[in-house]
Amino acid sequence: MTIDLTSHPHRRFNPLTGEWVLVSPQRTHRPWQGQVEAMPESTRLAYDEHCYLCPGNARAGGQRNPSYTDTFVFTNDFPALVPGTPAGALGNDPLFRAESESGVCRVICFSPRHDLSVPNMTLDAVTRVVELWREEYRAFVRDPAIDYVQIFENKGAVMGCSNPHPHCQVWASSSLPTRVQVEQERQQQYFDHHARPLLEDYLERERAAGTRIVYENRHFVVLVPFWAVWPFEALILPRGRLPSLAACDAAQVAWLADAYRTLTQAYDQIFACEFPYTAGIHQAPATPGEHAAWQLHMHFYPPLLRSATIRKFMVGYEMLADPQRDFTPESAAATLRQVLQVTPKTQ
Repeated sequence: MTIDLTSHPHRRFNPLTGEWVLVSPQRTHRPWQGQVEAMPESTRLAYDEHCYLCPGNARAGGQRNPSYTDTFVFTNDFPALVPGTPAGALGNDPLFRAESESGVCRVICFSPRHDLSVPNMTLDAVTRVVELWREEYRAFVRDPAIDYVQIFENKGAVMGCSNPHPHCQVWASSSLPTRVQVEQERQQQYFDHHARPLLEDYLERERAAGTRIVYENRHFVVLVPFWAVWPFEALILPRGRLPSLAACDAAQVAWLADAYRTLTQAYDQIFACEFPYTAGIHQAPATPGEHAAWQLHMHFYPPLLRSATIRKFMVGYEMLADPQRDFTPESAAATLRQVLQVTPKTQ
C-alpha cells in the first residue's frame, strides 16, 4: 500500500546520511504559544565605523583592514584551527579518545558595504564571491596538511552570526569532519553499486517528479530535498558531474552564483524579512584521488517556521530520537516557487 505523504505521518530516509526524519503534515495548524523572536533591524549603514569587517577599520584582533573595494579575505584572528599543531593522541583507551587537529580558518568579506547581503548584491559581485571560494579550495588542495575544506555562511543573529557585514568562513582541517565522513561513505557505497554518483541519480529523479524543484538554470538546480528537516531547507545541485569547486569552469561559477542569489532572494520574500540561515558547500575532500563518488552540493538550513519571528527548535523528540517537521517539503518548495514567480529578478 502506498502511503499518503500529504496528510498522514510518515518517515523519510536521507540517503546522504542514513538518517530518518519524521514528517507530520496533520500538525500544520497547531497553535503557537512559544518563543517569539525580535525582528532584526531593517536598515544598516553602508559603512559602520564600529564594524571590524568594514574597510579601513581595526579588527577585533588589532589588525587593520585595507580599504578594500571588492571581496576581501584574511586569516581569522580567533581561529578554531591553527596550522602546525603537534601530532598526538590521548593514549589507547577506546572510551577516552582524543587526537590533535590542525588547520587554517579564513574569513571572506563579500563586499565592502556593510548593508548588503547576497540577495541584494549584484550577480557580478556574487560571482566574485564564488570565484574566491574556488581559489581558496584550489589553494588548500595543494597543501598536503589539509584533508578537507569547509566553506560556510551563518546569516542572522538567530544563527549565531555576531556581525551582519556580509561574509563567510573557510575552515580547512587536517581530517574529514564527521558529517562529511558520513556523506563520503554513503556516496561511495552507492557509487560502488551503481557506478554513478548518488546525487546525480537523485537529481534526475527530482527533476522528473518536479514537485520539490524551486529553480533551475543552465548548470544548477535549487530544490527542497525529499528528506528536508528544516522548514525551508534547500539544496543546490549541479546538473552535470561536478565533484568540487576546483572542477568548475567560469560559466559554472557564474551559474552557481545565480542559483545562490536566486534562492536567497526567494527566502527574503517569504516573510518579507532578511531571512537567516546557515549554508555550506560539501564537496570532494582535498586529498589525492579522483573522488568519483562525490558530487558538489550546497546545503541551506534556515530556521524560520511560520513568520519572521517564529523559528523551529530542535528539541525534545528531535534531540532524543529523530528530526521532525510539520509541513511537507513539497509545500515548502511550492511556497518558494510562488515567491519567485511574483518577484522579478534584479541585476
